Amino acid sequence: MMNHIAIVMDGNRRFSKRLMQMPWQGHAHGAKKLKEVMEWCKEKKIHELTLYTFSYENFDRPEKEFNFLMELFRKEFKELMDNEAELEKNKLQIKFIGRLEKFPKDIQDMMHEIMQKTQKFSDAEGSYKVNFAMGYSGRVEIADAMKKMIDDYDSGNLEGDAINQDTIKRYLYLDSEPEIIIRTGGEKRLSNFLLYQSGYSELFFVDSLWPEFSKEEFDNIIDEFENRERRFGK
Repeated sequence: MMNHIAIVMDGNRRFSKRLMQMPWQGHAHGAKKLKEVMEWCKEKKIHELTLYTFSYENFDRPEKEFNFLMELFRKEFKELMDNEAELEKNKLQIKFIGRLEKFPKDIQDMMHEIMQKTQKFSDAEGSYKVNFAMGYSGRVEIADAMKKMIDDYDSGNLEGDAINQDTIKRYLYLDSEPEIIIRTGGEKRLSNFLLYQSGYSELFFVDSLWPEFSKEEFDNIIDEFENRERRFGK
C-alpha cells in the first residue's frame, strides 16, 4: 500500500516562457497545480506528500525572481493560515523542512505558526500530511543531522553503539521515506532531494512541465507503481 509520494516540481520557468511571460511568473502557475495535486492525493488516500518547493541553492536566484517567490509564499501561507475550516475538515498537518532560518523573518514566523496550528492533526484518524521542502538540500540535511548527533554524543545523550540507520533517520528533517518520487520537466535526476530517504523509492520522470502535469499522468504513475515488484535488494 502506498503511503507517501514526493515530487520535484520542475518546469515552472520554462512554462512561463512558453506563454511569453517573465520566467518567474511560472511559479504562480505551479502553485495552482500544487493545489490540484493535493486533491488527487487525497482522492487516492495517500497519507503524506513531500514537495521540493525551494532548494537551498535557490537563494542564489536573481533578485526579481527571489522577491516574486517570497511574495508568492506570503500569499499562499496567509491563505493557509486563514482557512482554518479547510485545515480542520481535511485534518491537514503541514511541516516545513530545510534551513528555514534563511528566509525573511515574517515568512519564518508564518511557517512556524502553520506548523504549530496543524500539529494537532498529526495523530488524527484520516489525517493528511504535506511537507514543504524549503531552503532544502539533501546534503545539508545529512550534514545537519551529523552535527546534531555529535552534539548529543558529546553531551552523553547518544551512545556510539546505538547509532544505526534508524537512529540517523530520527535526526533528519524528514524521517519518513516516499514510496514514489516524481519529477516533472523532463530532467532525470534527484537534484539533491531526499538523498537519504530515497534509497528504495520508485522513480518516475515525466516530460510535462509542472504546471501542465495532468491527472491522467498522475493516475498512470500510481497504476504502474502498484504493478511493480519491489524487492528491496532481496
